[in-house]
This record gives sequence, structure tokens and C-alpha cells, in this order.
Amino acid sequence: MLKSLLARLRAAPKPVFEDPKPEASFAVIGDIHGRLDLLQALLEKLPGDVPVICVGDYIDRGPASVETLRFLKDRPEITCLKGNHEDMLVSFVTSPEEKGPRWIRNGGLQTLADLGIRGLSEMTRGMKLREARNTFVNEVGEELIDWVRELPLIRWSGNIAVLHAGADPAVPIEDNPARTLIWGHPDFMTTPRQDGWWIAHGHTIVDEAIVADGRISLDTGAYATGRLTAAVITPDGIELVST
Repeated sequence: MLKSLLARLRAAPKPVFEDPKPEASFAVIGDIHGRLDLLQALLEKLPGDVPVICVGDYIDRGPASVETLRFLKDRPEITCLKGNHEDMLVSFVTSPEEKGPRWIRNGGLQTLADLGIRGLSEMTRGMKLREARNTFVNEVGEELIDWVRELPLIRWSGNIAVLHAGADPAVPIEDNPARTLIWGHPDFMTTPRQDGWWIAHGHTIVDEAIVADGRISLDTGAYATGRLTAAVITPDGIELVST
């Protein structure tokens, strides 16, 4: 058994990552989580001539989730991808009794409080959850909810894929199911890919943004740290910018 393991380890090629090379310059912003103030401040720091991609998780935990969604929806020049918190919000709207408690205990409580919807907890059931869903839909409008529901999962440029949470390093990125791209994979942060693709992502909080081993990790816990981070990715290199 030991010989077999050693043989497999020797056979596994060492990943080789060329420098990230986008087709054209762009910027990627990490998880915002209701910190519209930080988003606006960060946008002011970014070059005005590069497209911006946000990796998802615009809502929950921070103080201005609904306002953040409205701000982004009104700026079609910013590409917004779907994160797991947007996924939980859509599930809550679709099935409040079944999916509501999970969203509430993962930050949805703060998002509902934006609209004055209080008195809920992760143990809330039945009528209260349906009433909360109805109030939420009436307040934010079907158009905004449809915008969240239809957010794309991934964008590509050169040898870089931008997505929310990660991908299974053992299979081609495009073959990952939506759930993996949104919620992540247990091997993503520990096992480098073998195909040379770089993935710019959020979801997993890091103390400082990381550019290494095919990963550009940008979730610096903005809702708690006050530090929202972006990577400006150009053919000449990557510049990290934070609030």
C-alpha cells in the first residue's frame, strides 16, 4: 500500500502556473456582504477604464444589503456573479418554510432587518416565514429578485476564470456543477489545479488577499474587518487594492 501511494505521488506532475494573462485588463472585487460604503470607496480607487467583476455575496451580515443590490443592479457596466448568499436568498423566496431557517442563521436576519422585518430567528417556522417572504418581495420588488436569480456563475478571460467559491481541482472548471461554483469544493483551497487555470474567487475569508498556486483569493471579510479587496488584473501583472 505504501509503495502504491509513493508511486502515485511520484507520478503526479507538479502544477506549473504561467502568470495570469487576461485577454484585457479587468478588476475583480471580493465579497461585499452589505458594505455598500466600502464598495463605493473601493470603486473610487480602481482605474476608471477597466471593467469590474464582483464575485458574489453582496448581501447578509453587513448593514446595507438591499441597498447594495439596488446599487449594483443599476450599474450594468459592473458584472455581478452569483454567490451562495444570493443562492440562499432565492431559495428563501421560492420556499420560505423549508429554506428560510438556513438563510436566516447565515446572515439573512440582517438583510431582512434592512427592511424592518424583525422578530425572526433560525427556529422560526410556518406563517412567520411566509409573511417575511411576502413582505420582502413586496418591498424589494420582483424585478430585483429576478435580477438576483439570473446572475451568472462564471466569467473567463485568458487563463483566468472568475467565480464565487471555487471548483473541483480534479475536473475541468466548466464541468463543475453550479452548486460547486457557488458553494465551493473541499479540495479547492488545498489542491492546486493541474491544468494551469487561475481562479479569481471569494467565499473563503483570508487575512490578506492571496495570489498563489492558481488562486486569486479576495474575500478579506469586509463586513467584519472594514477591508474590501479588489485585484486589478492586467497583462502586465496584478495589483491588489483595498479599502
